[in-house]
Amino acid sequence: MSGQDEHPTVPRDELVAQLAAALPAWLPTQRWFGGKDREITAVHPVSWTTLLEGDPLLLHLVVRVEQDDRRELYQLLIGSRQSQLPNVPAPASIGLEDGLTCYEASGDADLTSCLLDLMAEGAQVEALTFEHESGADLATGLRAHPITTEQSNTSLVYGSQYILKLFRKLVPGVNKDLVLHRALHEIGSEQIAEPLGSISAEVDGEEVTIGMLQRFMPDAADGWVMATTSVRDYLTDPTGLPPEESGGDFAGEAYRLGKAVATVHADLARALGTEEVGEDRLRSVLDSMLGRLERVSAQVPELAQHADALRPVFERILDAPVPIATQFIHGDLHLGQVLRTIHGWLLLDFEGEPAASHAERAALASPLRDVAGMLRSFDYAAQQLLVGQPEDPERAAGAMAWARRNRDAFCDGYGKVAGRDPRESADVLRALELDKAVYEVAYEHANRPEWLTVPLASIARIVTEGE
Repeated sequence: MSGQDEHPTVPRDELVAQLAAALPAWLPTQRWFGGKDREITAVHPVSWTTLLEGDPLLLHLVVRVEQDDRRELYQLLIGSRQSQLPNVPAPASIGLEDGLTCYEASGDADLTSCLLDLMAEGAQVEALTFEHESGADLATGLRAHPITTEQSNTSLVYGSQYILKLFRKLVPGVNKDLVLHRALHEIGSEQIAEPLGSISAEVDGEEVTIGMLQRFMPDAADGWVMATTSVRDYLTDPTGLPPEESGGDFAGEAYRLGKAVATVHADLARALGTEEVGEDRLRSVLDSMLGRLERVSAQVPELAQHADALRPVFERILDAPVPIATQFIHGDLHLGQVLRTIHGWLLLDFEGEPAASHAERAALASPLRDVAGMLRSFDYAAQQLLVGQPEDPERAAGAMAWARRNRDAFCDGYGKVAGRDPRESADVLRALELDKAVYEVAYEHANRPEWLTVPLASIARIVTEGE
């Protein structure tokens, strides 16, 4: 199972070289690829390991993607068959020379079943290490299917028991998502899905997490789906009742979600500790906010017109009383990162913002950053039905009423557990929410230009409310 084994028709190193030549055109077509904002200048294979030999072939490949001064590692599962390709989506196909076609194999259940089996076995395959967590007794022989809604990563569901997240963009060290899940599970947190296994690789002499296995919750409801269903029911209700009187009111769930998030923050502080920071750290945070604002304003003229109003809002964080407690947080909290089970809310995906640097993801932060992220998500849920539609002041006002009610309910629930209402730190919370909105502007500009109106409208509203 080495990088020099041979494919039935093409030597392995030649196959990898052909893949590297084809990937600059193919990678930007994949929804999980995070570099769609600029051209790929080169793709260099870093390591490759044969997981299944012969026909069909399964190859694990790590590549370094170069985009001007940006260098990022991505992992791929490459399948190849001499016979007809399996029933995988058309974008998975990677055209190569010599009439050979390979494909992204995460959708091939005949191949991906081996990943679970290798974790159950605790196998070592060349530079790849497959492990199960202490006490986890994994079933084997299960077929997997990918979750199609995943974006920055790829998740495979095995039967109705397990879910394996494959981290597409790789970062050095043990992934924060795995670290925090292990820490929370160890102290008995009830707001996460149990971690069951992991896959890691040695890349450039350093351990890198490439996958994490968890308990799958087949009957859980997605937070984003629940919230947007509530918005749709409210905005299409012919009675015109306020959101608190409509049949699909979400505020009770928003309140319980706030309590769950505060509980996770308390559990993380208990498991991994806190650190008090002073004015120097606040200035560093401010510099980061202002730097992001300048970079994104240079790319997006629609944001630039708000820049003068945003700077003094950001600068008010220096007035916050110090010291401030920081800790490990979720880092990318929104309604798509939470599940509602019969027992309550669960939080998922603790690795942080997809576009953030490794250092930014790993840094301790104020729990208010997670609160701000969820408040932004309520705005997104409220406005998603307005995207691409003719201007309708009445529907816009209704969406804002829904968002305001659920944002307040979430903060009420959070404060109930935390002992302090996050709205009491109004200046810091407002700055963090606006910083998140600037991040969203950059994301939407690069990926979904038609959605730019959502963060831009929120920026205008939040700045006005703070005046």
